[in-house]
Amino acid sequence: MSELDEKVISRAIIERYMKRLLDYLETDVTIVGGGPAGIVCGYYLAKNGVKVALIDKRLTIGGGMWGGAMLFNEIVVQEMGREILDEFDIKYEKYARGYYTSGSVEAVTTLISKATKVGLAVFNTMEVEDVVLKKIKDKYRVSGLVVGWTTVNMAGLLVDPIVITSKYVVDATGHDADVATVLAKKGGVTLNTPTGGVIGEKPMWAEVGEKATIEQTKEVYPGLVVAGMAAVAVSGSHRMGPVFGGMLQSGKRAAKIIIENLEK
Repeated sequence: MSELDEKVISRAIIERYMKRLLDYLETDVTIVGGGPAGIVCGYYLAKNGVKVALIDKRLTIGGGMWGGAMLFNEIVVQEMGREILDEFDIKYEKYARGYYTSGSVEAVTTLISKATKVGLAVFNTMEVEDVVLKKIKDKYRVSGLVVGWTTVNMAGLLVDPIVITSKYVVDATGHDADVATVLAKKGGVTLNTPTGGVIGEKPMWAEVGEKATIEQTKEVYPGLVVAGMAAVAVSGSHRMGPVFGGMLQSGKRAAKIIIENLEK
């Protein structure tokens, strides 16, 4: 066995990571939030040749899918989400008519694996501090994100962030809709919602919430698409609870919207 050189190991990590980070400081799409909607969105974008990066403030991506519900690591997917389980080759069992269950660990790890293998670049432990809002051809547009290390912000250190520029940003940050909230608050803009702002989610109503998760996945401001629970929160619809078909389909819909717009 050849001798290991600590300098080579450290150099390899730093050089490879920095090369990837530099490559993705300018992207077609940056997704914020690595839950099921964000990962699925990244998968379909990358599969269609779009340069896409996903950032998440946590060390491990996958969002709330890891824990199923109440830390019972089993997920439920209704009929609308089954086609995506098939697309990703995720094992599942029929529980009742229109309801399927899958182990959350296999579901999350498979989503991540398939998405990264088709080209999704993931940057974890990063979080959004601000958006880039520019006037382009007399119209304002979200043109990127201001990001910093999660650990730096947790420590309360005064360290300047960096900027990632993008043609589109996807807010898949869940209940808090972080990106849309920052844009509405700091930019003073009018979003494509009934009130013009981030309305906030209503109490649980699974049937309505699941439909709204897909229907409200849309471009709420030029350059900003909302997906998953962020779409529900921004539009003011009901939350859906521990079922994931709508989340998966929302990610696919977000990718479709962006691909169609990029082709224009």
